[in-house]
Amino acid sequence: MKQAERSIARVLGVFLCLALWAQAAQGQDTKPNKKYVDDEECGCELVFVDGIQTTQRNGLFGFKLEDGTELVPPKYKFVDEFRDGFCIVLGDYEQVGMINRRGEEILPCVFQEVVYPTEGIIKARRGDLYGFYDTTGREMLAPQWRAASSFFEGRAVVSVQLDSFTAGYGYIDTAGRMVLPPVYEYAYPFSEGRAAVKQYDRMGLIDAHGREVIPIKYGFLSSMNHGRVFARDGETGLLAMFDGGDGQRMTPFAYDDVTGYGEGCYVVRRNNMLTYLDEKKGRERYGLYDMAGPFMEGFACVARGGKYGILNRRGKKVLPLEYDNTKRRPGAYVFHEGLALVEKDGRMGFVNTKGKVVIPLQYESAFYFTEGLAPVCKDGAWGYIDHQGREVIPFLFGPSSVFEYGRASVIYNNETYKIDPSGQCVKNCSTFPTAEVQRRMARLAVERNAIQ
Repeated sequence: MKQAERSIARVLGVFLCLALWAQAAQGQDTKPNKKYVDDEECGCELVFVDGIQTTQRNGLFGFKLEDGTELVPPKYKFVDEFRDGFCIVLGDYEQVGMINRRGEEILPCVFQEVVYPTEGIIKARRGDLYGFYDTTGREMLAPQWRAASSFFEGRAVVSVQLDSFTAGYGYIDTAGRMVLPPVYEYAYPFSEGRAAVKQYDRMGLIDAHGREVIPIKYGFLSSMNHGRVFARDGETGLLAMFDGGDGQRMTPFAYDDVTGYGEGCYVVRRNNMLTYLDEKKGRERYGLYDMAGPFMEGFACVARGGKYGILNRRGKKVLPLEYDNTKRRPGAYVFHEGLALVEKDGRMGFVNTKGKVVIPLQYESAFYFTEGLAPVCKDGAWGYIDHQGREVIPFLFGPSSVFEYGRASVIYNNETYKIDPSGQCVKNCSTFPTAEVQRRMARLAVERNAIQ
């Protein structure tokens, strides 16, 4: 039974991830205001999120405010980052709780699992049973379920033991009432008023009243995304797209899988080739490719015959299929800050959204732009350039990372350092080549002034 319960929990975990993916696909952005800071007491780098800094002392973690006021003394074995005003904390490695922005322990460290709130409700497991709590820590529904999802659209999936061998899945409301009976083998959380469910090894789609919108007869059914779901035919193993509102099939069962979604188009695989499926009409668009990425900010990376290019949302190739990707750089052929990293004949550079090369393909290696800078390698050394291709941080380092929250990692003489966008070292600085960096930065400033 324990193994079965673990399997149930894993399945519900997958369902929850799919529901969260669907929310992300709808454009929800919860990126926090974050930066990294150095804590002199522990000599370590800690995270600062929405005005609250993680601190560490004697192997324990706590928090302080931006003005230095101690919010929570270091007393936890481990802490997560704050998310929407809440943070998961560990009293030890098997005792979990949650605090709020005031440092109040709204859930004490007596739980085995705690999940961040959805719809103002926290899911938590104590022992083998899940229950639910509000964001003040008040118990809403006592721990009583062997498996449960978080709340979405006012409902949560829970498992109910039907007999000694069988668990069924149904839906409860926030009062704990079983609003849809536990008659399913598995169940997804609700999304856009619909939920995928499984019976007798077959899946279908139900509405909030439990009525079948898509019959429970398919080998697989995805969760709702922008009003669409994909169902897999049990006989052929192929996928078709359905309207999740009325259950009507919009495409033939012709697709092997769905590899991505962006800006109104699904990326689907058919006969070992990728193409785009318009979510409005279910029509294939833009041709067939060996590789195709989802649309982001109006553009998508595509490849055929080992050559890469970029499509715009009208299907026009703003960058022809003439470029390479031998270096397999993350973020290549995707626009970051208006520029895309591209490669040809072993050299890398950047193009704009019209497909024009604006920073010449002259670098041996490179990564994409973040925070106004891109790390590039020239003559065996790494440095950073700006959007005009000007050298901003000198070519002095080994492999270097992109900037994130005002910091980047660079290597010098096999040692790793953290620098800020001005090229100054901010972490592990005792052997950093400060004098050489300053000398080269001064030379760059003179050269820029001479050009102006």
